[in-house]
Amino acid sequence: MKLTDFRYEIEGLNIPDAPLKERDSAKLMVLNRAEQTIEHRNFSDIHEYLNEGDVLVYNNTKVFPARLDGKKEKTEADIEVFLLRELQPENMLWDVLVEPARKIRIGNKLYFGEGEDELMAEVVDNTTSRGRTIRFLFDGPNHELYERLDSLGKMPLPPYIEREPVDEDKERYQTVFASERGAVAAPTAGMHFTEDLLKKIKAKGVHILPITLHIGWGTFRNVEVEDLTKHRMDSENYFISQDTSDQINVALKSKKHKVIAMGTSVVRAIETSVMASGMSKQGTGWTDKFIYPPYQFKITESLITNFHRPESTLLMLGAAFAGYDLLMKAYEEAKENNYRLFSFGDAMMVI
Repeated sequence: MKLTDFRYEIEGLNIPDAPLKERDSAKLMVLNRAEQTIEHRNFSDIHEYLNEGDVLVYNNTKVFPARLDGKKEKTEADIEVFLLRELQPENMLWDVLVEPARKIRIGNKLYFGEGEDELMAEVVDNTTSRGRTIRFLFDGPNHELYERLDSLGKMPLPPYIEREPVDEDKERYQTVFASERGAVAAPTAGMHFTEDLLKKIKAKGVHILPITLHIGWGTFRNVEVEDLTKHRMDSENYFISQDTSDQINVALKSKKHKVIAMGTSVVRAIETSVMASGMSKQGTGWTDKFIYPPYQFKITESLITNFHRPESTLLMLGAAFAGYDLLMKAYEEAKENNYRLFSFGDAMMVI
């Protein structure tokens, strides 16, 4: 398939810039691949599609306030630093994007905040045209550095959201599962779940299990090639525990219990973990797995996801799982029924 196969018009569509107050009050569209049907429900009904012994896998990554406003030494020029990933915790080295890049060179010192909260960093390397490696000049343990960054930083809202981040976003641009700091974008399929809804799901005997995949800024990067085989994904760090892997494999071997992925990041992690036997393997590593039609899924048997941007790799993964024609029909129905789209929007379940 080609890039233009995943193009659709978004003008006039319902694209919110904040989540619903009651997370599980979102709409839920259910796609049945076997019957080629589409059903419209509420997200709070999702437990009806889960059964005893099923495995529901979620991503427990936590978004951190990655946008820092600061100044360059001497000139006092305004700069923005976007923290992409921590490279060496022991040396406080980070991979970042800088703006305006032309003004920020190796050896420059950058300042964030003021007074007792001031934080300083030094540029130690160039990586790309906008990319730099910086070292925070901080005399203290890493957890105190994180606290300072959390205080000074802004949440990295999706780039199509035009408003500035506010303090409330530090809580509402997270899932109830968020515990492992490291993402610059939320695993948004998980944002529809509430503690009460999870209690209903657990009461049915469903196993709710974590993986970690720290979603990077590449999730929003445009695909710039018409031939999808030439697109390369950014690598993202993931971790799958022995317990999660074991319970996934029990479900797979049973042939009657399903492995349900809560979001595309979960799919990429568990599909990366596949061994030659077709079973999941525990471990940690980096994945640049790009899933688009056609793709033979080895572990994922059902998918919960949001409605994604045109020409995005997330939309392509959804089409690979649901089937292109059924997914495109679903998007047309979403437009007709005023579904809320993208990161803060409504949800879809593909069974």
